[in-house]
Amino acid sequence: MQRVCFVLQVREDRSAEYRERHAAVWPEMRAALSAAGWHHYSLFLRDDGLLVGYLETEDFEAAKAAMEATDVNSRWQAEMAPFFEALDGARPDEGMKPLTEVFHLA
Repeated sequence: MQRVCFVLQVREDRSAEYRERHAAVWPEMRAALSAAGWHHYSLFLRDDGLLVGYLETEDFEAAKAAMEATDVNSRWQAEMAPFFEALDGARPDEGMKPLTEVFHLA
């Protein structure tokens, strides 16, 4: 199983609304993530807007491609894009740059 961690920057003035949106993620989005192989997916948000994401998957590129092929993901990404800084026109899911794992305690 591949462990993936990434960071993004949420606009500090939108962080409360971002939290609210994620307290009620659409059921079809949750189902699509599960079907695409996103397991143990978590998002952590610091007060200054630093967002840390973590997931486990068999193949991250395949899991991203499976989500990209869904209509619900396109709609979700369009709604979430205004919450983020420094995406340079990319969708939030395109801005996820995995960090290099340097230690893991099994």
